[in-house]
Amino acid sequence: MCLRKRSGYRPPDLINAKIYTGPIPAERGGELAMGGGRSETSALSGTGGGRDATTTQNSQRPNACCFCWCCCCSCSCLTVRNEEERRRRRRRKRISQDTKMETIPNCEACTKPSMEEIRLWSQSFDKLMRNPAGRNVFREFLRTEYSEENMLFWLACEDLKQEINKGAIEEKARSIYEDYISILSPKEVSLDARVREVINRKMQDPTPHAFEDAQLQIYTLMHRDSYPRFLSSSIYRSLVHGGSRTSSES
Repeated sequence: MCLRKRSGYRPPDLINAKIYTGPIPAERGGELAMGGGRSETSALSGTGGGRDATTTQNSQRPNACCFCWCCCCSCSCLTVRNEEERRRRRRRKRISQDTKMETIPNCEACTKPSMEEIRLWSQSFDKLMRNPAGRNVFREFLRTEYSEENMLFWLACEDLKQEINKGAIEEKARSIYEDYISILSPKEVSLDARVREVINRKMQDPTPHAFEDAQLQIYTLMHRDSYPRFLSSSIYRSLVHGGSRTSSES
């Protein structure tokens, strides 16, 4: 050490070395902070930095109102149910194509409809649904759209209304619930939450009219969603044209 002092010796790596006394770059300051050190700049701005980070996080947080837009929009509930019904039809179509198993109950017993009856079906949905032959033809059309369960549910509700035996009422109501109301059923019909809540209350002591609200909702859905397409379908047009040819030949 004495030799170094007398000769003015300095190690080679310190020759021409310059000491930087300026401000620490931002990225370097961050590295120091991560390593456990804390620069004077970060110490002075620590409180404000916390507020800035909180503000940044809050600004990146999504606005809660965007999740409830459907509650404020002008769309009707029926439109939403129609979309749900289309999704259900597509799902049932995939299930049907995958399993290749479709159980189709027997249609209602009825006589062959006259040309006058067939034409009346296009005047109103009520006239179509009052006619057993009309219900069978409409049900055949619904089967092509994978929504036959709507008609089956409506018919099951009509059958339940005719029942007077309490034991039979409970049994049929439970069967209808499992087949068409339960979310686990592949034949589940599209109902809103309010109607489902009413059904769940009525199922504690079922009556012949336990599914009345649900039946009306499905009837309205078939009327507004399926009936217009039925009138322009090949199934209905073939009946009209076939009846017209028969009338002209006779």
